[in-house]
Amino acid sequence: MTTSQFTGRPEAARRAVVITGASSGLGRHCALHLAGHGFRVFAGVRRAEDGERLREEATSSRLRPVILDVTDENSIRAAEAEVAEEAGAQGIWALVNNAGTCVSAPLECVPPAQLRQQLDTNVVGPLAVTQAFLPHLRRTRGRIVNVTSGLGSIASPYLGAYATGQFAKEGMTDALRRELRPLGVTVCLIQPGAIDTPIWNKVRETGNEVFGHVPRPLADLYRPTFERFLQANEARAHASRTSPEDFARGVRHALTAARPKTRYRIGTDAQAAAALSRLLPDRALDRCLSALTKR
Repeated sequence: MTTSQFTGRPEAARRAVVITGASSGLGRHCALHLAGHGFRVFAGVRRAEDGERLREEATSSRLRPVILDVTDENSIRAAEAEVAEEAGAQGIWALVNNAGTCVSAPLECVPPAQLRQQLDTNVVGPLAVTQAFLPHLRRTRGRIVNVTSGLGSIASPYLGAYATGQFAKEGMTDALRRELRPLGVTVCLIQPGAIDTPIWNKVRETGNEVFGHVPRPLADLYRPTFERFLQANEARAHASRTSPEDFARGVRHALTAARPKTRYRIGTDAQAAAALSRLLPDRALDRCLSALTKR
């Protein structure tokens, strides 16, 4: 997707947007980008120090950090009340559900509690935030942008827990789009591909943590191929020509276009994953991914 495709309509600027997971990575970059383009951004962070750091980085006074933990119902209610009061009569124009975590490990090794945490952050939490802000979005006939990834199209080995959450969020987004259309709320999906952000360090840390809590024979069964997978994934991210700015422009287009797309696939790898999932039979796709698990 090229820069020229992300033009959008200027009249949506200065409207209030809530974005979750703005402490780091793509969420942080997107919050700064939207504020720089005139939106009034309420940037959800989990810790006050993250919010202060984000405020210092912002070149615009239109960015306002808000404590928002998508896995905590009390935090969600408090954030909704705070944003509603700050937004005032102008109302809340959009919600960007960006917050998420990534559990990376062979599914045989992933503890059920860790899978629940993955789904709580990436699926249940975004729905809870959406439910809290929907009354405001109906009043403004606003927009919801849900962020998944290319793994919402293809489930990669060793990212099964993460892909499970992404597939679920894709289905949730489709249902929301169809349910909310008659009520005047537009729902879009952003699928970024590999982008060089700090999440790749977290992927390795999470994988090592999982292996540290399983029996040694089981860990040894997967560890060599898992390490090769990590190296290949990190190399792909470092070599990616897709930038956080590409992602942020995609979000901005979804918030400003008169007729936004239902899905924005950011990066050639995200576009390729979607195409392959549609065109290739399962067995052929399995063969394409077999190099990741080759012993």
